[in-house]
Amino acid sequence: MNNTFDLLLLGSGAHGASLAFHLASRGLKVAALEKRHIAAGATGRSSGLVRMHYDLEQEAALAWESFQWFRDWKERVGGESGFTRTGFLQLVKRERLDALKANTAMLQRLGVPTMLVTADDVKRLAPFLVTDDFDLAAYEPESGYADPVSTATSIMNAAKARGAVFVQDCQVTGIRVKSGKVEGVDTSKGSYSAPIVVNAAGAWSRQICQMAGVDVPLGTWSHDVMFVVRPPELRLPHPTVIDFPNSMYFRPEGGLTLVGLEDGNPLNDDPDGATDHARAGFVDRAIDRFCQRIPAMEGGALHSAHGGYDSITPDQHPALGPIGPEGFWLDTGFSGTGFKISPAVGLCMSEWILDGAPKTVDISLFTPTRFEKGIHLVSEHPYESIWR
Repeated sequence: MNNTFDLLLLGSGAHGASLAFHLASRGLKVAALEKRHIAAGATGRSSGLVRMHYDLEQEAALAWESFQWFRDWKERVGGESGFTRTGFLQLVKRERLDALKANTAMLQRLGVPTMLVTADDVKRLAPFLVTDDFDLAAYEPESGYADPVSTATSIMNAAKARGAVFVQDCQVTGIRVKSGKVEGVDTSKGSYSAPIVVNAAGAWSRQICQMAGVDVPLGTWSHDVMFVVRPPELRLPHPTVIDFPNSMYFRPEGGLTLVGLEDGNPLNDDPDGATDHARAGFVDRAIDRFCQRIPAMEGGALHSAHGGYDSITPDQHPALGPIGPEGFWLDTGFSGTGFKISPAVGLCMSEWILDGAPKTVDISLFTPTRFEKGIHLVSEHPYESIWR
């Protein structure tokens, strides 16, 4: 095989696969190099929420563009994303009500189908929810969740059908730089050459940056989720919910409900650590909070629990764009909210690389060089500084 390409992608999670698809669709000769297999990292452990409610407008715009890809996946990509419409509720503490109103109005300006609903409305939507600790919620009737592994697999298959090359079990061991320009990478399967290298390695991104002589404050965070079997009286699917008052989120999956916590997530652990089981104490904490919101879940049963790792930046917003030697780009740092925006990020990154600027959504504010300047992104109407 000729190992010379127009661009090398390092990583094949949802973001690496999306960028491979969009670049190959534009005729670029792309190779995606993956040290294990598709969705082996954060994507394979993603909770898969597909919703648009963000407090930073550019992320909301990316989520809105991406939603339309999830909604029309078969027509736009082919294969399956597993998108399932459940409706989505965003709950916040009473002291954050002004931010909820402002962010919902911002989303509406973007065209997102969302509205403010009262606690009584929520009770009608989901009678089993406790609603006495909030007055209003944001509701997105079209939102839900998707299957992250199916999403990454199908869009990578579509990229390959458009000419992209995918190489798995291919660990990067070095990045070749000459006269300030990227020339390619060395791997466990030999050397690959290209004038552009995109680091989409998720929780392993900092190690890749170091190979290119680039220092970016990328860390890792570990997260756990559990699946519980709903009792017979709650057998029907329920909305997907982000519950800030309880620092929690949950969504249905068949007769199960996935539950994750927004707090207590350790930073900068080794991303090669074990993920087959949740950390000690997680399940007890998660069950306690889940039952606070849905008391009837006391009659449920634990099905399983596991962990995962993702990359994180100091301001919990992505690191996107060129940095360091000419031809070296980042597509990482999604801090736990990257899956739902991956179709649009890949599109915008392809525009930036090929056309000189992102057009669909201006993602240039996510430049990784902002950290060198001490710039941290903060929305106009932020919620609490918790995991989003």
